[in-house]
Amino acid sequence: MAQTGARKFALLSIAAGFATIGLKTLAWWQTGSVGLLSDALEATVNVAAATVTLVMLTIAALPPDDEHAYGYSKAEYFASALEGTLILVAAALIGYTAIGRLITPEPIVNAGTGLALTALASAINYAVARRLLRAGREYRSIALESDAQHLMTDVWTSAGVIVGVAAVVLTGWQRLDPLIALAVAVHILWTGGRLVRRSAQGLLDHSLPQDQLTALDQVLDRYRAQGLDFHALRTRQAGARSFISLHVLVPADWTVAQGHDMAHQVEGAICAALPETSVLTHVEPIGYPESYRDMDLDR
Repeated sequence: MAQTGARKFALLSIAAGFATIGLKTLAWWQTGSVGLLSDALEATVNVAAATVTLVMLTIAALPPDDEHAYGYSKAEYFASALEGTLILVAAALIGYTAIGRLITPEPIVNAGTGLALTALASAINYAVARRLLRAGREYRSIALESDAQHLMTDVWTSAGVIVGVAAVVLTGWQRLDPLIALAVAVHILWTGGRLVRRSAQGLLDHSLPQDQLTALDQVLDRYRAQGLDFHALRTRQAGARSFISLHVLVPADWTVAQGHDMAHQVEGAICAALPETSVLTHVEPIGYPESYRDMDLDR
């Protein structure tokens, strides 16, 4: 399954997280900058989030059983939601620290060393984020995509902090450092909120993305051209897996075997166009009033 291959990238994220924590904490210790402290705090969130991602990917890879007939793929959404929540907590801690430093400013020392360490940590995060993003798309893993987006946000956050600390050194305006930290907090609040929202949509059985719906419609159009029709189409995304159900309307004079064979052809064509998809079909005769009474199902 996709989650099995995705787990090695969660391990990569954890390793990168520990490396950046060390570099950014050392940068803060060298400079005393609250902006760099905020960056280090977000790095700890990265490690916690990557660890949760690994655990949830392991759960999501479990095969279906009697109590979970559709599998465990939705476990990825818990990782994404928790990651978003941890980001919100980190933002609150950064804001609290920055307000205290805004009231009582302190000078920044050894800025060159601190900025160099932060730049190195950002380079690591950037490389790992790009690889995680590709892996997330390859394995259709929302957990890996969320982790990649979080790391990329951390890269931009670090870039802002570097510019800000350099500006403090050049201008001597010490309150600029906590102001930058507050800006960082606001930025990652937005990121955390977006991750929580996306996870909630997945847990609420959101329909497939538009590009996948378009691919599905293209498959069905090929069969419509052969005289078939479809209705009661429902789709949902569950982590790396997709689920589609629809009614297949066939000519009324077909035998049960002909309708059954055609339904299997439709299912196979959909799975070929949309991998990692479970398809459920129901065959009905075209033109019979009973075939159209359930078009909307329970909506």
